[in-house]
Amino acid sequence: MTGTGGHERAHAPVVVVGGGISGLATAYFLRQRLGPEARLRVLEASQRSGGKVRTAQVAGRPVDTGPDAYLSRAPELGKLVASLGLADTVVEPQSSGTYIWSRGALRPLPPGMAFGLPDRLVPLLRSGLLGPTEVARAGLDLVLPPTRLPGDPSVADLVRPRFGAGVYERLVAPLLGGVHAGDPAALSATSTVPEIAAMARSGRSLYLTMRRRRRSAPKPNGRPSAPLVSLRGGLSGLTARLAEELGPETVVTGTPARGLERRPDGGWTVRTDAGSVTASQVVLATPAYVTADLLADLAPGAAGLLRGIEYVDVANVTLAFRRDQVPPLPPGTGFLVPPVEGELVVGCSWLSQKWPQPSDDLVLVKAMVGRAGDDRWLTMDDERLVGEIRAALSRMLGIHADPLDRLVQRWPAAMPQYVVGHAARLTALDAELAGLPGLALTGAAYRGVGLAGCVAQAQATATSLLNAQGASA
Repeated sequence: MTGTGGHERAHAPVVVVGGGISGLATAYFLRQRLGPEARLRVLEASQRSGGKVRTAQVAGRPVDTGPDAYLSRAPELGKLVASLGLADTVVEPQSSGTYIWSRGALRPLPPGMAFGLPDRLVPLLRSGLLGPTEVARAGLDLVLPPTRLPGDPSVADLVRPRFGAGVYERLVAPLLGGVHAGDPAALSATSTVPEIAAMARSGRSLYLTMRRRRRSAPKPNGRPSAPLVSLRGGLSGLTARLAEELGPETVVTGTPARGLERRPDGGWTVRTDAGSVTASQVVLATPAYVTADLLADLAPGAAGLLRGIEYVDVANVTLAFRRDQVPPLPPGTGFLVPPVEGELVVGCSWLSQKWPQPSDDLVLVKAMVGRAGDDRWLTMDDERLVGEIRAALSRMLGIHADPLDRLVQRWPAAMPQYVVGHAARLTALDAELAGLPGLALTGAAYRGVGLAGCVAQAQATATSLLNAQGASA
């Protein structure tokens, strides 16, 4: 089976189901360790690989309609970018600074924040994000007794008792909404923000713990690198290079997996419309609900656990304007909107200020919609959705011009939610799959939703498979 069709029966030691960043990276790490002769197969259901990493053209400019940045200090992803020869294409944001739309105005996010939690109160007061009473309430964390936390606290369990409703509603909720599209009252702090959860358990005052951590952090040599970076021309360059390195005989698009069976010899058979593919090991790098369907007959207990992983629908609308028709935007990269504001827009990136552009004659903005508990936009067609976004940008940014170009990108069931109990669910899932050697699951549904988390999991998955191969040799 080659290309997107073919009906010959093929054998590959490892078959990866899913050609997004997780599947491609897993196959690449295996190829690195096993050498160019390694027989691998990546089966992707759609006609293109890359998953939600997608770069489109808006007014002739590259625009990432999925993730548009990754953590610069993530070691596995940084090494992957370098090994693919893409290090010279890494770009940093042209400007810094984020705003919160709060009480009818854009207000700067003050420095010293970690997922919306302040470690300095005076800048928070000066920002105008919170009123004096709310800032004073946040400061009570300094004197409050320790908070008794459940075994797997929600983000709200960590924040509200220590910092009050103001910090929770106008800082933490929009920041988590922008990253996870989730409700902090439902999200597990341990699984979603493990560093914050660890700090909350390490001392009485989270504020003081954060300050101590900042002061003791090693000082960078020279100019500090930006925490988030991208690639020149868009992040599709990463997945495209992965697919290129693996080759078209390895990455087979337009070939959804229809079933998974265990062979009498302990190997696996993956059924597709184009025929069956056999392997000694299988990686399911698909969304949890797709993985659940593939495991329904083979491991019904695991399938049930996977179906319990919730997902949120999201979308974004990118608009291009002539610069001379748009008022100057504030310095920075964009803004987020707290759910308490009731706005349809979750956030907005000023792409023409965020990333290097070939010229300055255009202004590109990308507005995001969709988060847990807000699906108003799902009933809107593209015309109405664009109209709602334009009305919001008119109020928030004073942009009244007609766009030169636009692009609507909808991502149904896109964002997995690490709700309270997520870690226990993964432990139970591991136990259910323990009796199926040679089968591995990886992807955003498990231990990291961003590109860095997916690549780190992919590397761990590849290492686990190789160790299993060595143990059985």
